[in-house]
Amino acid sequence: MNRTSITAIAALLLTVAGLGGLYWYQQQGKTAREASAPADAPAVPAPPAPAVAEPAIRHPIDTTLAASAPPPTGGTDINATWRAALNELVGPSAAVRFLQTDDFSRRLVVTADNLARAHAAPRLWPVNPAPGRFSVSGQGDASTPAATNPARYAPLVGMLANIDTRRAAALYVRMYPQLQKSYEELGYPGRYFNDRVVEVIDHLLQTPEPEEPLRITLIEVKGEVASAQPWLRYEFADPALQALSSGQKMLLRVGPAHRATLKAKLRELRALVARAPGSR
Repeated sequence: MNRTSITAIAALLLTVAGLGGLYWYQQQGKTAREASAPADAPAVPAPPAPAVAEPAIRHPIDTTLAASAPPPTGGTDINATWRAALNELVGPSAAVRFLQTDDFSRRLVVTADNLARAHAAPRLWPVNPAPGRFSVSGQGDASTPAATNPARYAPLVGMLANIDTRRAAALYVRMYPQLQKSYEELGYPGRYFNDRVVEVIDHLLQTPEPEEPLRITLIEVKGEVASAQPWLRYEFADPALQALSSGQKMLLRVGPAHRATLKAKLRELRALVARAPGSR
């Protein structure tokens, strides 16, 4: 619990693993039929496999938003392009302090893909983890996050709150081809990244608002060697809260005030990127 990140644009996991299993099953069935057929039996062509329809795009990118973003610079170096664009959006000092600009497309897509799952690996975040350690008040069953913890997240939340949402959406649209490419390279060819962005925003907005303070418990580690980082072993005492996604638990950890700020920002963003087909 000593680290957290909030990304302004997030998306859920899409899986197409079943397609590989379907192909294997079809090939096995074909081999079995060939082995059991009489030697002099005429070959019977197998019926064509039904076409797998690509899912319809639910939230197409509104390309008119890109008009309010400056043209990308950096030439063919995508890292340089992202760095220049993010410097323009949040300022050079904030970009250095808060953001991981190298391989930003992949970082953003992978983290977005993980926010609705159980774990979002910090090493792939597009933002730097909050400094300091998670601290606790009380002991045993009475343990709660210390009242000082939200202060650790205040600089990052403040930076996100001050971003011009329309300019951020414009940058997102302008860089969308690179994000879509990274999403497909992640293993989702034919899937539309912005649909998942909208779905995850909705998922994060559904984060519950439990009564404060939240009770936490220390995960027991058996063995003679004590943990060198016990602050990493806390989890929510309420099983329902502990079962939430990584993104929803992040929103709980930052505290109610920061959570309200971030939810408001997500609503602003959703209003700009969640354009239904045929809408204006």
